Amino acid sequence: MTVSTNAGGKRPEQFRDYKAEARACVKEFYRLNHTQQTLETVLGKKRRYLTLDRAEMGVWEAMEHLNALVDDSDPDIDVPQIEHNLQTAESIRAAGHPRWFVLAGLIHDLGKVLCLFGEPQWAVVGDTFPVGCRFDERVVYHEFFADNPDALHPLYRTPCGVYEEGCGLDQVHFSWGHDEYLYHVVKDYLPEEALYMIRYHSAYAVHRERAYGHLMSDRDREMFRWVRAFNPHDLYSKAAERPDVNALRPFYEDLVAEFFPAKLRW
Repeated sequence: MTVSTNAGGKRPEQFRDYKAEARACVKEFYRLNHTQQTLETVLGKKRRYLTLDRAEMGVWEAMEHLNALVDDSDPDIDVPQIEHNLQTAESIRAAGHPRWFVLAGLIHDLGKVLCLFGEPQWAVVGDTFPVGCRFDERVVYHEFFADNPDALHPLYRTPCGVYEEGCGLDQVHFSWGHDEYLYHVVKDYLPEEALYMIRYHSAYAVHRERAYGHLMSDRDREMFRWVRAFNPHDLYSKAAERPDVNALRPFYEDLVAEFFPAKLRW
């Protein structure tokens, strides 16, 4: 899939620009993220949140809760999450993809409701990466892993760490955040292709830089083509033009009702 420019006029190479001085807050975010995302931290977050007993909300209700959230890890644009979700979904719809693909675009960031439960952004957003094994140099701001306790652990600093080669990414613990959380919220309702998009769309080191291939299964390699097909709509749809939320809402409410019950467990 090729993309020349987005609606705001940015070229693809201008996205994910972490070098600009104006993005100092993004760099600080990744310092916190990379020093605190340990295997122990991730396992603790999973025990705490994957019981899915914190709230019951519909999809659109969750989107409205995110209306005030701006992602501190995103260097590209500062718009509320509900608008970014609609930008992504509308880009996918315009490309003529299946309805489940459009829905994945709409909801892909809804796991950021973790912020409503008091989670700091370093444990909610940002690029994701495996923990419990060596931190790959292709992860953005890799230098901050030097202060992560797991970087000194004799087992965790090996290429496979606590895993086996070719074990499959479903056996690998990724840094905790909205991707993994939302995957568990919606995994009973969507096709496998959509679930891969949701679970791994922030794993840029894996789907963009081709890191951690030694942990992937053949099924992962096959399904990651869907993650890569999703990525341009997530990334290059970010634009200064703001979507008309009220005008788009009826279409997306019908789409949500096609796949999900009125309330989901969070």
